[in-house]
Amino acid sequence: MSIKEDIEKVEEKVEKIEKQSYAMEFLSDYKKTNIRLFIIILVILTMWFATIGYLVYILNDIGTITTTQEVKDIDTIGGNVVNGDVNG
Repeated sequence: MSIKEDIEKVEEKVEKIEKQSYAMEFLSDYKKTNIRLFIIILVILTMWFATIGYLVYILNDIGTITTTQEVKDIDTIGGNVVNGDVNG
């Protein structure tokens, strides 16, 4: 065995120990949890803004009355206009 092989074995063991350490495990779990919480907060904020936007849209629509008016041509009615009355 050469010194180079021994050094490689020691480095592999150190990497294995670092991967198994509780601190590294805790940090990786903490990072995953932070990412999940960030995504959840973004989804909640997006839903909240959508709800507020829809509420503003609905509240702006209250009180507006849309009416339709049917207009008939006098010639198609078949009557005469006398003093402003149709078929007078």
